Amino acid sequence: MGKMKIAIIGCGTIANNAHIPSYLNNPDVEIKYFCDIILSKAEKCVEKYGCGTAVEDYHVVLNDPEIEAVSVCTPNKMHSTISIDALHAGKNVLCEKPAARIYSEALAMQEAQHESGKVLNIGVVNRFNAAVNRLREIIQSGELGEIYHVYVSFRAQRSIPGLGGAFTTKSISGGGVLIDWGVHYLDIVMYCTGDPTPKTVSAKAYCKLGADMKNYVYEGMWAEDTKDLNGTYDVDDFVTGFIRTSGPTITLNGAWAQNIGVSESYIDFIGTKGGVRLNYGSDFTVYTTSCGSLVSFKPKYKDFPHFQKEINRFVECCKTGEKLPSHIDTVIKTARLMQAMYDSSEQDKEIVLD
Repeated sequence: MGKMKIAIIGCGTIANNAHIPSYLNNPDVEIKYFCDIILSKAEKCVEKYGCGTAVEDYHVVLNDPEIEAVSVCTPNKMHSTISIDALHAGKNVLCEKPAARIYSEALAMQEAQHESGKVLNIGVVNRFNAAVNRLREIIQSGELGEIYHVYVSFRAQRSIPGLGGAFTTKSISGGGVLIDWGVHYLDIVMYCTGDPTPKTVSAKAYCKLGADMKNYVYEGMWAEDTKDLNGTYDVDDFVTGFIRTSGPTITLNGAWAQNIGVSESYIDFIGTKGGVRLNYGSDFTVYTTSCGSLVSFKPKYKDFPHFQKEINRFVECCKTGEKLPSHIDTVIKTARLMQAMYDSSEQDKEIVLD
């Protein structure tokens, strides 16, 4: 068999930092198209990586019978539209997180996957992270006892991405720090605790420090090439919440921007026999007792780049039909959870999920 021909739809930061290099490192894949509505971005990819054809209309990709799979790396607004069109065209899809701007769009994606029978995975890359999977094994083994509460912190001093552009325009992104960063943290919590069913959600999202864009002070900015100080800023740069589930309760505080100069990116899993602090994107420490003493330790294990593993597993499951932990049927729970948090904030009340 020849190499699987795939296409990159959306040639921005996440495509260049993660998807494209990972596909190029996979010997079973050939990138046939780079697609972007700004054609020059696609053309730069052709030049940089020495392969593929640049196109600006994703329908060109979907109409090519040789294409077996696509990575959707566009702004959130187009995730559902392109993914659904691709599934109906018989293509397998890896769509970057979040699945969609709002829960109803994610549900439509799930429905299209069920109708087509093709693969639809969402880019919740931490489900392929070595530390996260080791931690999940420890929790699932019962070593920590009952995990009854999880505390989540994803806070930075001044880290609003692409100020004024797609990241901070609600009609395009669906939200701010919760949907951009929080989706990863909440997904880790759900994954490690067995994907419990959310029951009630109370949250408040604030749009504060980035609202005065021209006076926003920062040191560095993700996707700064998309910044537009004459653009829009109507998303959350701080969020706090309390969630009841069929498993543990969850509390969280997240900030793209806060007037506290300490970044805190960790998740605490608190159990009856022990607890764990997972440092996001890094290692974790286990806290427990032994022989009447308090003990702590950091497990050591073989690591592997999680974006590469995500891409490799996606390519494999396109051939085998295996249902990965990143399948839309699983990730839909996090989409519903985030929607309930935004609804709670807007309505100033707790949301009860049936």
